[in-house]
Amino acid sequence: MKEEEKGMKSFQVEGEYIKLDQLLKAAEIVDSGGQAKIFINAGIVAVNGEVVYQRGKKIYPGDEVTVDHQQIKIT
Repeated sequence: MKEEEKGMKSFQVEGEYIKLDQLLKAAEIVDSGGQAKIFINAGIVAVNGEVVYQRGKKIYPGDEVTVDHQQIKIT
């Protein structure tokens, strides 16, 4: 079974890192920065298994971000 079929998405970072709110928009999890803020403040976004409340958290290759039940592997 492919990763995408199991609910795992892959996202390639351009540069050293991407901020969490930018990642959610770029990976098409949310439609806007405002919606990203709502998701993050609601506590439904986790980075490497830890709930994160910082919109500007730096996400690096190798990290895994989970939103609700959808996982994003950062490459």
